[in-house]
Amino acid sequence: MSLLLKDFISECTASLTGLYPESEAYAMVLRLCTDLIGVQSYTHLIDPGFEIPARHIPSLETAVARLLKSEPLQYVLGHTEFCGLDFHVSPAVLIPRPETEEIVELAIQKALRIAKKGIGMQSAATSIAENGQSVDAEPVRILDLCTGSGCIAWSMALSVPGSEVVAVDLSQDALNIAENQDFSQVLRERHANAPLFVKADVLTDAEDFNHGKFDIVISNPPYVMDSQKADMRSNVLEYEPSMALFVSDSDPLVFYRAVAHWAKLYLKDDGFGIVEINDILGPQTEKLFRECGFPRTELNRDFFGKFRSVRFAKQQ
Repeated sequence: MSLLLKDFISECTASLTGLYPESEAYAMVLRLCTDLIGVQSYTHLIDPGFEIPARHIPSLETAVARLLKSEPLQYVLGHTEFCGLDFHVSPAVLIPRPETEEIVELAIQKALRIAKKGIGMQSAATSIAENGQSVDAEPVRILDLCTGSGCIAWSMALSVPGSEVVAVDLSQDALNIAENQDFSQVLRERHANAPLFVKADVLTDAEDFNHGKFDIVISNPPYVMDSQKADMRSNVLEYEPSMALFVSDSDPLVFYRAVAHWAKLYLKDDGFGIVEINDILGPQTEKLFRECGFPRTELNRDFFGKFRSVRFAKQQ
């Protein structure tokens, strides 16, 4: 039995529109088809007579059945894009969001400036080194707390060649996903180092962490309050890991106090920190870092105009 691609897209979009806005459902079905069939997103428009090869129909039907149960498309496909890289994802890890790319891009820019400064210092040191011995510049060192899928850690490592990235998470399942992201080819092409993934509890294990000092501390910790669950879709509530998302209303900034504690211990005196935040707790989060000993703080908005990150440093 033949099945036209345009009919499949139309029917699936209609069936998913009860769960998602029509435009979003349409985009999801297009991505499903490009991923599982290998067609272009416009194939059904320029070739309305295109028939889906029979061998693809079972996998498409299975995928649609999962989507109709509100399972996120990223889990159905098993991967998603973040900062131009393709990450494996599963229900063991939070799905990377475009909003998080903003804090990563800010951190990358800062890391590249640190690296450039280090190269400049290396050149100066080399020019005056005695006995013909050069002085090696220290690599930029980055600490990623609550790493999840490793999307932040890998994006930083691959964008700042030569950097040393250490990433921490409590979930062994998440660490397994993060460690096994396959960027071997990109690592070679960019002469980059793979992150080191460490199992530790950000809330309790700071003092037992023995990996030196860092130029940058970055984190996207759990920050959605339990009271906000009512505003969230079932595809998030029923499938994404709650421990990576939610905090109690009684202490919604618990992870930020922990990040501040780690940064007090392990951020270099001239280092830089950045965290993604709950937009309704922006001023409170910035105040927390100031009160924890970081006199230089900055509250930033994202491309939607919402509070999205707090930057902090030990020096004014």
